[in-house]
Amino acid sequence: YNEYKSYLRMCTLRPFTCEDLFKFNKVNFDPLTENYGTAFYLQYLVYWPEYCTIAESPDGQIEGYILGKSEGQGEEWHGHVTTLTVSPQFRRLGIAHILMNQLEKISEAQKCYFVDLFVRISNDVAINMYRRFGYSVYRQIIEYYAGGNAPHSPPDEDAYDMRKALSHDKEGKSLIAKKKTNKNHRIIFKLTYGTERR
Repeated sequence: YNEYKSYLRMCTLRPFTCEDLFKFNKVNFDPLTENYGTAFYLQYLVYWPEYCTIAESPDGQIEGYILGKSEGQGEEWHGHVTTLTVSPQFRRLGIAHILMNQLEKISEAQKCYFVDLFVRISNDVAINMYRRFGYSVYRQIIEYYAGGNAPHSPPDEDAYDMRKALSHDKEGKSLIAKKKTNKNHRIIFKLTYGTERR
C-alpha cells in the first residue's frame, strides 16, 4: 500500500492535448475501452478542455486519461464521464480514482449537481470500481452500445447510467428516479439512434 502511495505521488496530471492523439494507442488496446475517431476527441478538446486530463508517469508514459463534459439545465446540470481508461501496466495503482476525482472537482467548480457515466452491464469490473468511488445505478438504457451489422459482430448491449451526487445537490435528488417502470425500479429508455450515443 505504501508503495502505491509513493508511486501516485510521482503521477502527474496534465491537460490532454492534440499531440496525445498520436501517443495513446497503447492505452486503448484494452477491448473494453471505447475507441472513437479523431474528430470525436478533437471536439472534446475544443469545447471541454478542462474535462480532458492525462495521467503521466515520471518517464513521460501515458498511464491513463479521462474525457468528459458538462451539460444539462437546472437541476440536471451535471458533469459527464465520456471515457476513462488506464493502461494495463498501470492498473490497480489508484490512477482511475485520481482521474475521476479530478473530473469531480471540475464539476464541483462548475456547480454541477451530479456526475454521471455509462458502462456496459457486462463490465462487472468497471461497475464495481465505480461503486467503490461512490456511484450507484440510476437507470438501465436498452441497447445503448451498438454491436454493428457485420457477420459475427457482438450484439447490442444495454448500459447502466451510474451517478454520484455532488455538494450542490444537498438532498441527493439527482439519484432518485422520477419514474419507476418495472419491479426492479429501473428506468428503461429505448434509444432510437443506430449508433452509440455519448
